[in-house]
Amino acid sequence: MNIYGDNGNIICLRQRCQWRGIEVGFDQVTIGQKINPDKYDIYFFGGGQDQQQIAVSNDLKKNNGILLKKATRKNAVIFAVCGGYQLLGHYYQPDKGKALFGVGLLDVITLAGKKRMIGNIVIDVSQLLDVACQMSDKLVGFENHSGKTLLGKGVKPLGKVLAGYGNNGNDKTEGAFAGTVFGCYLHGSVLPKNPHFADLLISKALERRYGQVKLKPLDDTIEWQAHKSAIIRTRS
Repeated sequence: MNIYGDNGNIICLRQRCQWRGIEVGFDQVTIGQKINPDKYDIYFFGGGQDQQQIAVSNDLKKNNGILLKKATRKNAVIFAVCGGYQLLGHYYQPDKGKALFGVGLLDVITLAGKKRMIGNIVIDVSQLLDVACQMSDKLVGFENHSGKTLLGKGVKPLGKVLAGYGNNGNDKTEGAFAGTVFGCYLHGSVLPKNPHFADLLISKALERRYGQVKLKPLDDTIEWQAHKSAIIRTRS
């Protein structure tokens, strides 16, 4: 699934690795194709409309849901946005029809809401996720969802909402993570404007095969300009 430029996150991850001399392979796995849990170090799962979610949910009920769980047991990283985030939980209940099966990698459920939660969003990750750096302790993005995601005890929120709606518009949480699995509602695409979070995902993906890795710093002047500009737009 891919909506609102979510595939830009893949471009960002690949480019940041290549700038550091890290060789990157990339495959697109679609419905009906089996995932190889031994091959991939990082998975990206974008957003989509309800019809796309139904098709993907049905596919996950088969082998791929089991294979994704196997991959995370081997410390593979999964990063999902919006519809993908919802399907990493236990289920998504649309306004009409049966609940859509989720993989259960994150202890969350999502219920269809009546209100569209749309606009720029800023979250504070300084206390809830160790991606703090000298440049920023925030993540910025763009949200557009009506689903309300509720967190269980088995996850932590990715961050605290400073501006925007977040998971459900009520509890000031946004996203969720557990182990090497991360989900959020931040479109945009989110990683180019948040290089510290992109590097966190890359580091964790490399740890799977190579142990703890210290990434070579990059000149992220443009990326931080975009990050700060997004915060300013949210305040105005």
